[in-house]
Amino acid sequence: MSKNYFLVVPLILLMALTRSHHVGNAVALPDASLAVFFLAGFFFASRSLFLMLLVQAAMIDYVEISQLNVSDFCISSAYIFLIPTYLTMWLGGRLSAKIHAIQGNKIGFYILSIGILAVATTGAFLLSSGSFYLFSGHFEALSLSAFIDNSTVYFPPYAHSAITYALLGFAIQYVIKRLPLLISKKVT
Repeated sequence: MSKNYFLVVPLILLMALTRSHHVGNAVALPDASLAVFFLAGFFFASRSLFLMLLVQAAMIDYVEISQLNVSDFCISSAYIFLIPTYLTMWLGGRLSAKIHAIQGNKIGFYILSIGILAVATTGAFLLSSGSFYLFSGHFEALSLSAFIDNSTVYFPPYAHSAITYALLGFAIQYVIKRLPLLISKKVT
């Protein structure tokens, strides 16, 4: 595990605190699961952490549905497609980490990483929503135009929360990296 091991617990807690509220409302934050997988990929190359986060997500869903009366509408044969959905985000984070290793905290890294994050989030949306529309059994005859119409409603909040949380993660990482430098300048 990398020197960022202290970030594992906040990532786990962030998903635990937000996962039951997929869109968010006045009293609950939107789901951070996509960003958690992206940031886990960025900070850690650990496949076992990826698997642990998958198990955590499934356990949260199970507890929410079986113990807390949350609707099971999203649980269907399409649920298995969350694995490639989250893998897409994790691999996007891994790619950003490789770019960071080459460029460091230069502006080019942030521009490329935001692009990677946007592409990964779009791919994750197509995987999760597309598989849900195709395999959940909730939609009998879904045309491509109906899927696109529905996507224009659901994609913006989906992308907004993932991108916002991930950008917050990058901002925190930037500050943490700069903190020793800022402290040493104040001392001298």
